[in-house]
Amino acid sequence: MPGAGILILFARRKKTVPYTYKLDHPQKARLSDYDPDYHAGMRKEEAEEELAYLRDELADLQELLYGAGTHSVLIVLQGRDTSGKDGTIKHVMANINPQGCQVTSFKAPTPDELAHDFLWRIHRHTPAKGMIGIFNRSHYEDVLVVRVHRLAPESVWKKRFDHIDDFERMLADHNTILIKLCLHISKNEQKERLLAREEDPAKAWKLAAGDWQERPYWDAYTEAYEDALGRCASLQAPWHIVPANHKWFRNLAVAHTLVETLQPYRQEWQSALDETGRKALAELRGVKARLGEG
Repeated sequence: MPGAGILILFARRKKTVPYTYKLDHPQKARLSDYDPDYHAGMRKEEAEEELAYLRDELADLQELLYGAGTHSVLIVLQGRDTSGKDGTIKHVMANINPQGCQVTSFKAPTPDELAHDFLWRIHRHTPAKGMIGIFNRSHYEDVLVVRVHRLAPESVWKKRFDHIDDFERMLADHNTILIKLCLHISKNEQKERLLAREEDPAKAWKLAAGDWQERPYWDAYTEAYEDALGRCASLQAPWHIVPANHKWFRNLAVAHTLVETLQPYRQEWQSALDETGRKALAELRGVKARLGEG
């Protein structure tokens, strides 16, 4: 059963506002409707205390997922430069067993990848049963950066919305739990983070001229994100827009979303583990009896 702290936290959450903005059906999405500075009226200290409980619960759920082997979990992280994709993975997944988790970062496609359909390189990295897969950027780059920089004609990238929907539906039909997270920051917050990297020697390795070169395309990316969020939101693969101006709240919102999505499977996974344990114990007793070791 979940820890008492988690039960209390979730009981409290039902009486208050949610941490993320969830889109679970096709609709017209406008990022301006969602405040990236939102923090649910919480204090940082309160959020960090809750995050600690959620990380423990997430680790427990991962163990059940791994042992049951009936489902896989695919976490899709999208967001503009500096929105915190790396930081989210580091802080939210801190208690996860690395044996059961795989992170894949999708950068510019290689010549070999470009020689195939756009989903070929993606499908190869989807998680197996029992595993958590995290995509740091994803198949959505092919309706974002490809669109903004006109790397393919509109007649090509527009069809990809339907391809993505079909792909995600197929994954869901094969017991992949999809959790898509869009880390939403403001243009001013991005600028502050880019400047902070220049001033902090410890963060200098993150510097990239391309980050500044992308800023003039802010509005074009906004339009592209809105279409991706609105066109590819569904019950089996909903989008969660995560307010990400406050890193501490971003981490909490993501952790809460993961736990809230996976908790309904807890009993099913536990039952599968119990059945596996009963069979293993019966087999062991049979072997010991044959060997006279009973």
